[in-house]
Amino acid sequence: MIKYTKHFLNKLEDLFAESDYVLRYEKGNFKSGFCVLKNTKIAIINKYYPLEGKVNSLVEIVKTTDMDESLFSEKVLELYKEIKELNKQQSTLESLKEEDHQV
Repeated sequence: MIKYTKHFLNKLEDLFAESDYVLRYEKGNFKSGFCVLKNTKIAIINKYYPLEGKVNSLVEIVKTTDMDESLFSEKVLELYKEIKELNKQQSTLESLKEEDHQV
């Protein structure tokens, strides 16, 4: 479950700290609030984004990238799998909605 708290943001930051991605907060004109430089595995979050935007951006990055699970501690791995499962559930719901509209 996604929580918009500083504590949950810290958990997401811990996930990135244990991953092979570098997380940086920078100022910039990012339309979506973040950008990922795939070749160098750097995730950049707009530092002026509010807490909710930072959490959403980090969750979206986790959902859309594959990270090396072997690097994670047990707690971080649990969070990583939880976020990935949310992504699967959302994809399934979207597929069902599309099927309903086609019928």
